[in-house]
Amino acid sequence: MRKVPAILDCVTETSGIQIAGLSLLDRLIVTAHRAGCAPIYLIAETRRTAPRGHALGIEITLASAIPELDKPALLINGPVLVETADLQQVIERGGQLFSADNTRLPVAMTAGGVARVSAGKVAILITDAASANEAQRRLWASLSSSADGIVDRFLYRPLGRYLSKILLRAPFSPNQVSIVSTLVGIFSGWVFAGGYFISAALLLQLSAIIDCVDGDLARVFYKESRLGKWLDLVGDQLVHVAVFAGMGWGLACSDPESPALALGTSALLGTIISFAVIVRFMQRKNDRKASGLEKLIDATTNRDFSLLVLLLAIVGKLDLFLWMAGIGVHFFWIIALCSRWHDAGRAPATSGKSA
Repeated sequence: MRKVPAILDCVTETSGIQIAGLSLLDRLIVTAHRAGCAPIYLIAETRRTAPRGHALGIEITLASAIPELDKPALLINGPVLVETADLQQVIERGGQLFSADNTRLPVAMTAGGVARVSAGKVAILITDAASANEAQRRLWASLSSSADGIVDRFLYRPLGRYLSKILLRAPFSPNQVSIVSTLVGIFSGWVFAGGYFISAALLLQLSAIIDCVDGDLARVFYKESRLGKWLDLVGDQLVHVAVFAGMGWGLACSDPESPALALGTSALLGTIISFAVIVRFMQRKNDRKASGLEKLIDATTNRDFSLLVLLLAIVGKLDLFLWMAGIGVHFFWIIALCSRWHDAGRAPATSGKSA
């Protein structure tokens, strides 16, 4: 990605605007940086605070006037909320940004053509308190994950968003929230083992809701990290292992004649094998042919199954879930491995000359 300078001639207009716990100025600095801008010039008489930008080590240069540069720069000269993709399009096409409702936004290249660049659904010019509230609403609505299933989108994430907004000013990091979600999920497995199936299923719902919060906080505060991604992934697998083991033990104790213990063990072992497959996939994620496998992983590792567990626990048919999990989890890792082998077989052979 080519680097282009960015000029933010909007410090006065943005300094007092807060969007989801961060100043609009801080958001513009981080967004411009992620779009490939460096250095970033702030047009202001005195230094302005941008704590998240400074924490990320972004190069920020204070200037009293728009500097004369020997190459085109990205100019943002008004209070506007935009996404990284919006700025990347402006840079690539050398044009002027317009919102989805055809409003001209104060974002353009200082030199280049007159290309009209259409922004995404988040972009909005902030002129008053009402537009600031709308900007915040759009920002929250844009936060999602590729692994979200139907229940995630319509139940867990909306419920988790209330908690996310409460925790905006709390001293909790996304990684700490991930750990809490994992601990609640593991505890639900212990409650399953004790035979309190509905209570355990409700705890699993709580774990799923909290699991949405860590991602919300990471994205809204630009705190995504490799450690956070692994904490979330490993935590999910620990919860699955605890739930399958606890459910198998609890059902076996309530009905010694049932195959619940064997099914729970099968689901547990399948989860471990599946995790190994996922880790292997993540190590090769740069492979373009892995996109199909990535969709498969997203579709089978979302939190939708948690609601099914609750419904089956309520009607006393939790053993049906163990049958599905004990058998289905093995279909997942077998299909995933076959997909990898198929992709490897289709990859073009490479040749080179030895020196």
